[in-house]
Amino acid sequence: MRRTRLVSLALSLATAFGVSLTMAAPAQAAATDRYVALGDSYASGVGAGSYTSESGSCQRSTNAYPALYAANIKPASYRSVACSGATTTSVINTQLSALSSTTTLVSVTVGGNDVGFANIMSTCVLQGTTQCVAAVQAAQDKARAQLPGLLRNVYNGIKTRAPNARVVVVGYPVFYQLGTVCAGLSATSRTKINEGINLVDDITRSAAVAAGFKFADVRAQFVGHQLCSYGTKWLHALNFASLGVSYHPTAAGQSGGYYPVFRSVAG
Repeated sequence: MRRTRLVSLALSLATAFGVSLTMAAPAQAAATDRYVALGDSYASGVGAGSYTSESGSCQRSTNAYPALYAANIKPASYRSVACSGATTTSVINTQLSALSSTTTLVSVTVGGNDVGFANIMSTCVLQGTTQCVAAVQAAQDKARAQLPGLLRNVYNGIKTRAPNARVVVVGYPVFYQLGTVCAGLSATSRTKINEGINLVDDITRSAAVAAGFKFADVRAQFVGHQLCSYGTKWLHALNFASLGVSYHPTAAGQSGGYYPVFRSVAG
């Protein structure tokens, strides 16, 4: 009875001060999950180091957000088939087979390669502002015309193969903090690149919601840790010695940026 009164008092105080209390899910609930991670290099953990030997060129990192979730939450089973360079088509053709009717949790980050993230950044770095803006605009046009359908195909495939799973679609961080003094790309290029990423995230969120999935939006979490910010950078800048890690999250970006957002949404 005393416990009931204490709980009631806590809820009353929270209401009085405008505080929203969220009751944590029991730990054993997550421990029963059978978790499969799908997606591209942002899900596999390119740029975060500590790649598993079995993953080869897919570069699955033990520092990637799916691996961090598995290590901390300890679900009943965990498998990542996320792979560097994955597109919506390759997820369908090579990754969805990891799902089954016993899968209870799925994460997926995909879509960036379908609109050519890597090619856009190469154009922006090597060819200047005019070409950069044109490349991003072409990608935006493609995203509006094609990405909703491509994502819908992936999401339908997930629902077919894992009908009992809760699904978390995880987005991309915006690369640049604007309004700072920053070497490299012009302010116009940086602004246009951010605009393109925001469009991809917004389209992805809409497609996820339409499919009945949850969307984990990491954009706010990365603010203050983007390229050109004054804080600790959670994204690799252009790296000529290791081009593949350029514009990908560091280990800190996965643990401080991606993981807490995914953990909060996945439960």
